[in-house]
Amino acid sequence: MNPEMEAETVVHTGGCHCKSVRWRVIAPSSVVVWDCNCSSCYMRANAHFVVPADKFELLGNSAEFLTTYTFGSHTAKHTFCKICGITSFYYPRSNPDGVAVSFRCVDSGSLTHVEIKHFDGQNWERSYNDSAISSCSKVQK
Repeated sequence: MNPEMEAETVVHTGGCHCKSVRWRVIAPSSVVVWDCNCSSCYMRANAHFVVPADKFELLGNSAEFLTTYTFGSHTAKHTFCKICGITSFYYPRSNPDGVAVSFRCVDSGSLTHVEIKHFDGQNWERSYNDSAISSCSKVQK
């Protein structure tokens, strides 16, 4: 039984440490989190769940406080707060039609279960092909 498939869909809110960046995301209350070991995610201890882009919304004037870092293929857009430096979400290479939400940046109370899976970003192509991560940003019918 996959807890994510059984969980109700809820509205999560969250953002960065200084609260300059705030967002809302519609996702299950039980999520699969990807712990990636690519050079960027490993150094930031980034662990995230992926949602379709249309389920994610920046709130207020949050965009003013964001800056973006890219490297390698420049497909992933690693966003972070200009004030506190926290990456609360980013646009992943694995899911260009989705948003990766850092689960530790979700406000407390809406996540009921977190299952952590490893994504071998050091061997990106193989891990992408062997995992189901690409399906995470597709709308489930």
